[in-house]
Amino acid sequence: QVQLVESGGGLVQAGGSLRLSCAASGGTFSNYAMGWFRQTPGKGREFVAAISRSGFTFDYADSVKGRFTFSRDNAKNAVYLQMNSLKPEDTAVYYCAARSAPGSLTTYIQSDHYSRWGQGTQVTVSS
Repeated sequence: QVQLVESGGGLVQAGGSLRLSCAASGGTFSNYAMGWFRQTPGKGREFVAAISRSGFTFDYADSVKGRFTFSRDNAKNAVYLQMNSLKPEDTAVYYCAARSAPGSLTTYIQSDHYSRWGQGTQVTVSS
């Protein structure tokens, strides 16, 4: 089973940028579709972005379209979330998720479709 470790979170001013990374180990990474979710206290996990196992198909939450970019490097067993024009409402713990995917172009936007999760990384955007 793949193991996931996120990094890259931190404190940034509104309008700034951060790049989150998620390193995978213990599985055949190219078999997994990946997703990013975020969670704030008292709320459930919110979908942010998804990428197919091939890296050719994407989905984004409306709230981040045009600001966030999801990419993957199957050679490095990693995915990245480039976050630009950050807003205070982007403040959350961000989680990387993985699931084995039979189709190379399929993306998954529901949290219960994912079987593997990282420990999360805190992103705080100050106004």
